[in-house]
Amino acid sequence: MSKKKVLKRVIAITIAVLLVGLVVWYFVQKNGVRRAIPGIGEPVQEETTGNTTKTVDGYNVTITYKYTYEIEALVVHTKAYDGSSFADKMSPLDAALAWGKVAQYNKKIDFNWSQSGRWYSWHVDDVSVLAPVGGTSYVNEHSANTHLLPSSSTIKDKVKKIRRGDHIRLKGYLVDVDAEKSNGETYWWHSSTTRTDTGDGACEVMYVTDVEWLD
Repeated sequence: MSKKKVLKRVIAITIAVLLVGLVVWYFVQKNGVRRAIPGIGEPVQEETTGNTTKTVDGYNVTITYKYTYEIEALVVHTKAYDGSSFADKMSPLDAALAWGKVAQYNKKIDFNWSQSGRWYSWHVDDVSVLAPVGGTSYVNEHSANTHLLPSSSTIKDKVKKIRRGDHIRLKGYLVDVDAEKSNGETYWWHSSTTRTDTGDGACEVMYVTDVEWLD
């Protein structure tokens, strides 16, 4: 083979490798990666009072603080909501968060996390694989779908960067959102305040004041 043909082949292989690398990089940047992190403790919340108000999409909105809330967690799934609805404007991202043994075993156990319609879900084909984490109740109590309400445009930019596999710390408040238009139309969104509930109303509604990436 001539040197010219060898050079062409090397260039072609290099370009192919670069293209594959670009695709992988884009996928990771957009969707994140599956990770496991041991040693993440329980969320911390303390009862509080106070509120803030704003106008969003024609609604006069009152955000009432129920608890201060700080959570260190592994992000196991995210779902962006970039539509024009009131909920989407209030909360551009839902983050499915895990801690404790759920975060620790997230690679050894495929929980098949998913999110849709402001809900999250998980499932395993055989419940026996959950033995290391103590069964279904433990998973439900150590993972949560959290509606993230940014407190400012700066925090909103950070929230939108959260991806699966991130090890983060969020600070802010668990809140009740009550909104009303001048024509009497209303909207409400009330946070869960415990990790032991499931089903409708079990999601945390978090007014986020700080986002920190830990590693």
